[in-house]
This record gives sequence, structure tokens and C-alpha cells, in this order.
Amino acid sequence: MATSRVAVRAERLLWAMPRFLGDGAPTEAPAWTTAHGDIQWSNLAGPELEILDWERWGCAPKGYDAAVLYVSSLAVPDVARQVRDRFGDVLDSPSGRFAQLYAASEFIQGFERGNNLRIEEPVKALVARLL
Repeated sequence: MATSRVAVRAERLLWAMPRFLGDGAPTEAPAWTTAHGDIQWSNLAGPELEILDWERWGCAPKGYDAAVLYVSSLAVPDVARQVRDRFGDVLDSPSGRFAQLYAASEFIQGFERGNNLRIEEPVKALVARLL
């Protein structure tokens, strides 16, 4: 679904990517698409899949939702592996790799505030592999 709503601003990529990933980080998303914008485990319900909390939906780098779910799962390697297996086609694309870097930059910004520190090392290792 095409939309004029924005979940991730291009200006944020220009600011966040070099700041949190280093000067050599890419800043231009290869592709954009409509995204939920806040996919995380607390916004997923079951037993039939339900996606909650749609107030942030809009355009984002293609693969952003899968990337956020994957990066946030790094605290539990078995779950991260399942997410990667399920969304590998998206995550392994040029857009998906970019989206993982952007998602990682968001988490790295949070580390500076003391958030999600249990995944700090896996996120930094992911960034190193992707760059």
C-alpha cells in the first residue's frame, strides 16, 4: 500500500547512520516501502498472528520491520535464528542489510541511555559483519 505517511525520515538516516555506525556507514536506503514502523515482540499477539500498535506506520527503508524484529531478538539466539530463517530473503537483500544497519543504529542510540544493554555486543557484531 502506497502512502504519504512517514515512519522513518530520510533526514534521520543522514544524521543517525554516521553518528552511531561511523563515517563510512551508508545513509541512503536502496528502497522504501510501507512499514508498521514499530514491530517488536510486545506488538505481536497470537495464537493467530495479530499486529498491534499501528500509530507509527508509514514509509520506511524496505526490510525495516523484519530488521527491527531480528535485531531486537539478538538477546535470545534461538529466536533470532528463527526470525532470520523466516525473513532471510528480506534481510539478505541490499535493502534488508541497510535496514538492519539502521535498526542497529537505533539500538546503539538507546545503549547510550542504558537501554537494551544485553544486546549491545551482538548488535555491534552484526554492524561489523554488515559494514
